[in-house]
Amino acid sequence: MSKYATITITRKVKKILEKEKENRNWSEFLLFIYEEYKRLKMKESFEKLRNLLSDEDLKEIERSYKEFRRNFRLR
Repeated sequence: MSKYATITITRKVKKILEKEKENRNWSEFLLFIYEEYKRLKMKESFEKLRNLLSDEDLKEIERSYKEFRRNFRLR
C-alpha cells in the first residue's frame, strides 16, 4: 500500500489553496490548516465558556485548581 493518497478537489479550490500554501508541500500545508483549525476551535470554545462564567466562578475555579495541585500526591 502506498503512503500517498489522492484527494479530488475542484481546480478553483486548488488554485486558491496553492496561493496560500506558499513553499510548503501539500502534506505540510494540510496539516497546518488542520492544526490552525483545531487551535481556533479551542480558542472559540474557551471564549464561549469564559463568557458563560462570572468573575466569581473563574476565581473559584482557579482557587479549586490551586488547592487540588497543592494537595495532589501520588501514592
